[in-house]
Amino acid sequence: MRVVIQRVSQAAVTINNIVKSEIKTGLLVLVGIEDADTDDDIQWLSNKIVNLRIFDDENKVPNISVKDMGGDILLVSQFTLHAATKKGNRPSYIKASKPDIAIPLYEKMIAQLQADLEKEIYTGVFGADMKVSLLNDGPVTIFIDTKNKD
Repeated sequence: MRVVIQRVSQAAVTINNIVKSEIKTGLLVLVGIEDADTDDDIQWLSNKIVNLRIFDDENKVPNISVKDMGGDILLVSQFTLHAATKKGNRPSYIKASKPDIAIPLYEKMIAQLQADLEKEIYTGVFGADMKVSLLNDGPVTIFIDTKNKD
């Protein structure tokens, strides 16, 4: 499982010119799922996301998590995070899971984040043509791959 986490002042997902979800201060999390992902990946990653200390404390030191500050999470599925670009100029998405595997894992990720954050998780719609807007705060952008837990 791969995620791009962005600290945001606001973020939204629009589908067919209708706002599906929007948040103020919090995290926009783009998630890519592959067949090798497991429940352990979901639990580890969810815990990491909600406890990642990337919000500033009163001394302007990034020492507060989204959970600690009561922020929101907007989770958006994005299979393109598994793009392979080694050959040619057209990315291959062979590592990205097909919907029959990805959708149940995506739904488990939503449920796990909700349990860990102890509040609603905002989402896009799996497989939809989404327009994602954000105001990146910092900017702070972090990439995590559960297959490489560095």
